[in-house]
Amino acid sequence: MFFKRSHPGESAVVTNRSADHAETGGDETPTVAARPRPLEASELRHVVNPSSLGFSTTDDLSPINGLIGQERALKAIQFGADIKSHDFNMFVLGPPASGKTTAVKAHLGPKAAEGPVPPDWVYVYNFENPNRPKALQLPSGRARQLSKGMIAALDELRGVLPVRFESEDYQTRRRAIDEQFRSGNEEALDALSKKAQAQNIALLRTPTGFAMAPMHEGKVVKPEVFNALPEAMRRDVEHKIAALEKELAAILERLPATEKRRRQQLSELNEEVATSAIREALVELHASFSDVPEAAAYLEAAGQDMVRNVGLFLATGDEENAIVRRPTDSAQDPRFRRYLVNIMASNGGSGATGAPVIEEINPTYGNVVGRVEHLAQMGTLVTDFLLIKPGALHKANGGYLLVDARRLLLSPFAWEALKRAIKARQIRIEQPTEVSGVVSTQTLDPEPIPLDVKLVLFGDRELYYLLAANDPDFPRLFKVQADFDDTIARSSANDNAYARLIASVVKEHGLKPLDASAVARVIDEGARLAEDREKLSIELGRISDIVREADYWSSQAKRKVTSREHVARAIEEQLQRADRLRDRAQETITRGIVLVDTEGAAVGRINGLSVVQLGTFAFGRPSRITARVRVGSGRVTDIEREAKLGGPLHSKGVMILWGFLAGRYALDLPLALAATLVFEQSYGGVDGDSASSAELYALLSALSEVPIKQSLAVTGSVNQQGEVQAIGGVNEKIEGFFDVCRARGLKGEQGVLIPRSNVQHLMLREDVVEAVKDGRFAIYAVKTIDEGIEILTGVKAGERGPAGPFAPGTINRRVEDKLKSFAERGRSVAKSAGDDSEGSTEF
Repeated sequence: MFFKRSHPGESAVVTNRSADHAETGGDETPTVAARPRPLEASELRHVVNPSSLGFSTTDDLSPINGLIGQERALKAIQFGADIKSHDFNMFVLGPPASGKTTAVKAHLGPKAAEGPVPPDWVYVYNFENPNRPKALQLPSGRARQLSKGMIAALDELRGVLPVRFESEDYQTRRRAIDEQFRSGNEEALDALSKKAQAQNIALLRTPTGFAMAPMHEGKVVKPEVFNALPEAMRRDVEHKIAALEKELAAILERLPATEKRRRQQLSELNEEVATSAIREALVELHASFSDVPEAAAYLEAAGQDMVRNVGLFLATGDEENAIVRRPTDSAQDPRFRRYLVNIMASNGGSGATGAPVIEEINPTYGNVVGRVEHLAQMGTLVTDFLLIKPGALHKANGGYLLVDARRLLLSPFAWEALKRAIKARQIRIEQPTEVSGVVSTQTLDPEPIPLDVKLVLFGDRELYYLLAANDPDFPRLFKVQADFDDTIARSSANDNAYARLIASVVKEHGLKPLDASAVARVIDEGARLAEDREKLSIELGRISDIVREADYWSSQAKRKVTSREHVARAIEEQLQRADRLRDRAQETITRGIVLVDTEGAAVGRINGLSVVQLGTFAFGRPSRITARVRVGSGRVTDIEREAKLGGPLHSKGVMILWGFLAGRYALDLPLALAATLVFEQSYGGVDGDSASSAELYALLSALSEVPIKQSLAVTGSVNQQGEVQAIGGVNEKIEGFFDVCRARGLKGEQGVLIPRSNVQHLMLREDVVEAVKDGRFAIYAVKTIDEGIEILTGVKAGERGPAGPFAPGTINRRVEDKLKSFAERGRSVAKSAGDDSEGSTEF
């Protein structure tokens, strides 16, 4: 039974029904039950004897790697790592802080180290299609060699090419070409000028071109003088000028072709000089990558592009005189970005061996599949192939990628992108806005990179089954389920393995050693966390927290070795930091705000036990449960359900009560019962069936009118056969009632009834065990309702005799008699109502 209460509110007064005993057998003397035997103190807590561990401190132990008792999960991981199919990816299930990730890494590490080192991948400039960067596959460790080689070549060319183009040999050859074409043009113009002079016409060079004008005695005639000449003379001069202009036009028409030939020869000269220098700069790099055709083809294309754009390497006069110089590092110079190499995956550096094992702790879209970044320049977003950033898939390509499933699902677009990559077996970098159809500034379409990765997702069981049920792609892509157990069986071998696990925590965090008593106390707490004294919890996070906090208290006490008392204090301090609400709940009971009796007896009233769960902290709290009965139509009313405070499991438990009553007591007669059940002063939701046995005890008490001892509390569910069934949180429930009784004073009468099947789960606090050992508190294990009602009332439950009825004076006889009286009254009422109805039909 789990429920929460929002506030104490007003106390509800329960009035016990005092029905007369007529016709019920209630005047019979109750048959006293035998004195019950409570559980022994040794049955309440399974503790480890420190001497049985066989060591003095954890320094004597060799730390254990990975997990213990997880053969099923580790076998699944082994299978998932070995199988080569791309769709046999793994999903690792298990509780948080159970060491799943650490165990998987420890298992995959050696496996990956034995595997081949995957190739390197780079993006380079696509000289044919700049918007589609080329993806190059290189042998492992060669990506950085290519990148550094290109930078070294650029650095060399920045120094060599200006020298080559400023050399005397180059300048001489260039002047020769210029003189060749300049002399031919000048000869033609000089001949035309002499011919014009012979006709007293001057050929003039102006800023806008050539012009012709009449001359007289070697001087140009002014326009006003020319206009004053006779018309015949002017006409003659104009005809001469027109003829000479035609010859000039013919000469000028030949100049562009001549200039084109000059530029072509100069370009050939520049290409010859540049090719020689660039070939020399790239020759070593060509030789290094002659075994990689794709890289060799790229170097050839890059060299040709450098020749075409040799001017990028030559400083202009403006640059030489500029205050802000170009970067001396070629990798930072924007002119040469197209010749750089963008490394996406480099796996062979620093003596690396084997396949990579990558854990992505922030699996956003860009961090998983990569992204294309942009730079803001002059109010515009620009990008190039060097702004392509690798994702976890690039880094893990050829190896293993570990991702937390919940974080992946919470990142927009990431889950779908990851599935697309696995199904297509290639990494395609796209902007999420492009995938969703939203306009983007993205202008690059990088070539996809082939993908060969084994994906390992981590999550809890609920998430796994939700994905399996709702995502049709999930079971097709994640076919290996590695299910980590929450607990392991408790045995001498596992206790020793647990001690080695604690030693590994000590070593990992650099803590002081724990002595055997401290380790034994941690093992005991592991059983407590497992809620089973035959099991040990392997929530390594919580165990590690206890060990580290115990180390702190050991340091505070200035001890060199952590002992049992420090572990006990660590556990106590953890609880104290979280138990404010528990103390508040206990206070409301102690002050009488919430009504819970711990002495006396009452009819139809019982102390039920529930657990309040707050995160990882849980505590038990007693609640008063009351039952009222009367003649009715055979209905047991659950007030919690009617008030919409009861959950479906609680309602199911109440319905089972009706089945038990009808099956045991109403074999020949109708069940003419109207009963109400309620958790008094419950102001929050109620769910679970762990209080169904307590509710049944209250009903039996109300029907038999035999009081229940209020010094006892009850937990356990019940079936229609009257068998008491196991429930959860048994330790917290017992301790919750114990704390209330201790606050009021333990008198040796108080105790708790639990299902017998829950005895194996008992790992009670040491103070509870001591109280039981001293006879101040008792815990009773019951298997049936009959056993429980005898302990609660001190009256025998009774069995049916050969003639049919239960033995007189027993609880079952009194209940059966009461229900018979209810049935008879119901028939009497029904008959009276029928006679009245018949009499009223005649007028």
